[in-house]
Amino acid sequence: MTFSAKKQRGLTFISLFFILSILAFFVLLTLKIAPIYMNHSKVVNALSAVENMDEVKTMSKNEIMKSLKKRFNMNYVTKVDANDVSILKQGNYVKVEIEYERVEKILGNLSVLVQFYDFFEAGEPE
Repeated sequence: MTFSAKKQRGLTFISLFFILSILAFFVLLTLKIAPIYMNHSKVVNALSAVENMDEVKTMSKNEIMKSLKKRFNMNYVTKVDANDVSILKQGNYVKVEIEYERVEKILGNLSVLVQFYDFFEAGEPE
């Protein structure tokens, strides 16, 4: 009894299982990474809101930090704290940097690391 390749059609159970497991892995990866990027978009929005304030050049470091924290709190930003924010103030020049990283466990001992760095400058350096 010989089988012709022309008559065999479809997927075997093993190939179907393999395709579904790859699809499930990428769905899991998306479900783990998407919230990280959504949180980061809130950080960027808060940073740009502070940058667009007219009085940012005349504000002190504490006032800028307080404004950022207030915006983080309003937007439910998580995983970013005061240690991740660096503020440089010299006269009317202000540079605010936010640098942080997130490690998200995916499955077993598999994790993903995402690093972010955002900044803005206002005023002219002296």
